[in-house]
Amino acid sequence: KNFEPGCQLSFLQPQLFTSFSPGFGVVMAAPAVDTLLTQVSRVGLGLGGLALLPSVCMFDVDGGERAVVLNMLTGIDEKVRGEGTHLKVPWLMQPKIYNIRLSPKLIQTTTGTKDLQTVTIHCRMLYKPEVSGLPTIHKTLGEDYGERVLPSIA
Repeated sequence: KNFEPGCQLSFLQPQLFTSFSPGFGVVMAAPAVDTLLTQVSRVGLGLGGLALLPSVCMFDVDGGERAVVLNMLTGIDEKVRGEGTHLKVPWLMQPKIYNIRLSPKLIQTTTGTKDLQTVTIHCRMLYKPEVSGLPTIHKTLGEDYGERVLPSIA
């Protein structure tokens, strides 16, 4: 028999069936739908967790960069990480990325001459850190070493 929309069947127990499809009869029982949705949600959460894992446990060092790893238990590691993908322990290891390419720094100063004129001097410096000294630079000067050291040189 074809059932009309909104038609109630008095001989069926309401807790066994969840929905009726017009023209097709009963679609699926409630316990089967419940277990199916539970399994689908568990699989979905598991896949979501697996998709999140690489972004939390890995970091990339691009070309022209090097990384120094700050270990929260032991401090700065002496090993400098080169280009590529590296593993890290989440919340225990924090990579600090440094640019090792030549970088310009423009320092300008205003000074006076003997004949009481003011002159602005622009000094452009090219600098890059020594790769083997990056752990020491990070320990003593920090990530903004260029802003701390170069004005005193020029």
